[in-house]
Amino acid sequence: MRSYDPDLTPPWKKSAPVPEVPAEPDLVVEEAGTGFCGAVIRCEAGTVTLEDRFGRHRVFPLAPRGFLLEGRTVTLVRPVSTPVRPSRTASGSIAVPGARARVARAGRIYVEGRHDAELVERVWGDDLRVEGVVVEYLEGVDDLPSIVRDFRPGPDARLGVLVDHLVPGSKESRIAASVTDPHVLVVGHPYVDVWQAVKPSALGIPAWPAVPHGQDWKTGVCRSLGWPENTGAAWQRILGRVHSYKDLEPALLGAVERLIDHVTEPS
Repeated sequence: MRSYDPDLTPPWKKSAPVPEVPAEPDLVVEEAGTGFCGAVIRCEAGTVTLEDRFGRHRVFPLAPRGFLLEGRTVTLVRPVSTPVRPSRTASGSIAVPGARARVARAGRIYVEGRHDAELVERVWGDDLRVEGVVVEYLEGVDDLPSIVRDFRPGPDARLGVLVDHLVPGSKESRIAASVTDPHVLVVGHPYVDVWQAVKPSALGIPAWPAVPHGQDWKTGVCRSLGWPENTGAAWQRILGRVHSYKDLEPALLGAVERLIDHVTEPS
């Protein structure tokens, strides 16, 4: 008995498989329906943008059999993007892909408040985990001499302290001068609050506003900038605009780098 193919479509009417081609940038194709020919400049979910030789842009759907590549019908598909590992950390250090956090050192870095700690984590967090350095916040430095005594610093347990508004004649400068232990490094920045260590350009403002003496500085900043007078929400807004060391003032960058070097210095 003669066997028959269950598909009764005549061979001359059967269509050949259409290859799928990733819509990579600069790939030149022709849209089958309109004849528009151009290079791929962008491919998003469901659409591709072509640019012709006159610089005109057209957006087309990624339809099956929708394009011609060198005269052959193809189906354009969205390219599979491969995540690129950053070569540097947010602090500008060379990244160590796959590095595990080191066991915490006995040494510590103390900062004044939670906002300081969150900012240091945002920019130096990767470096600190590789080095095994823990950052803690103190909620002020008025009791710094007794805090240092309780910590019992030594060659294998160095202490670094970051102080706000460390300028000549300030209360903070007098407190810092009272700490004389050789295994403790107290450094700081000149700003009233760590908020000011974020560059105004990162926030899209010309400068940090001047707040009248006697007024709460953070509340005054929110009021001057037209933000809701909610300092917690304002801080999250500021922190969200910090992506790397480039968004911070040099005075803070240098201070934190000195503290990390001090705490990680071999005994």
